[in-house]
Amino acid sequence: MEESLAITRRSASNLALAFVLLPRPKRGAMSALYAFCREVDDVADEESVAVAERRRLLNDWREDLARAYAGLTPRRPVLRELQPVIQQYHLPAAHFDALLQGVEMDLEIRRYPDYDALELYCHRVASVVGLLSIEIFGYTDPACRDYAVCLGKALQLTNILRDVRGDAQRGRIYLPLSELARHGVDPQEILRLEYSSRFCQAARAVSLRARQFYRAARETLPAADSRAMIAAELMASVYWRLLEKLESRQFDVFGSDTARLSRAQKLALIGTTWLRLALGRGRGHYGV
Repeated sequence: MEESLAITRRSASNLALAFVLLPRPKRGAMSALYAFCREVDDVADEESVAVAERRRLLNDWREDLARAYAGLTPRRPVLRELQPVIQQYHLPAAHFDALLQGVEMDLEIRRYPDYDALELYCHRVASVVGLLSIEIFGYTDPACRDYAVCLGKALQLTNILRDVRGDAQRGRIYLPLSELARHGVDPQEILRLEYSSRFCQAARAVSLRARQFYRAARETLPAADSRAMIAAELMASVYWRLLEKLESRQFDVFGSDTARLSRAQKLALIGTTWLRLALGRGRGHYGV
């Protein structure tokens, strides 16, 4: 797992942070899954490379993934490390295909007309990662799949709200055009990084949508599987706090100071999440 672990360590992402609560074998498996997600996402985001070339590279990843499923030796180190994880945890190929379709959406789609279109994207790039992750975590109740889908959408909508500035600098706007229009926000204002009370109201509407998914995830998580989902629950707590931070800033996300949690805040959440589940105290403090 050397390549995957190196990619995970370099990322310093909130998802990678959650692995600390997992047993060592599952930590390695999640690092392999994360490394695959990170690598294909980086291919799609490398805008110095022509779209046609990025599409070709993603097709190469798809073909190499097919080699892994066929029992052949993949060409890429990350997939060689992911292959035994796929086999051990019986990870469905359809989820990886959906993930690649989601990543490919970033090659050409710059706007999302409505929530249906945006949530299809969120499902592909986030919920299916959750569906793959819970296979590694282990669960007994099929309702965990609904939990993974809802939590994935909640986390991705939070990411979208946090990253408005960076996405705009790439010419991308993920906030639904229907919501922007409802609040009188011209997409060009976002591309010019112009904050307004109208933008705040549009962003707040997206935040309320995210809160609905957090609440649905919290209510759907089966009690019998809550301890197995400890890494996902930590992610939920971290991103819920991030959403609250964005709300407290009135969604003024156009400055250079990106909203994030401090290391101390993250460590506190790790401790409280572990303690709560260790003591059998049920659902996390998010979505309420």
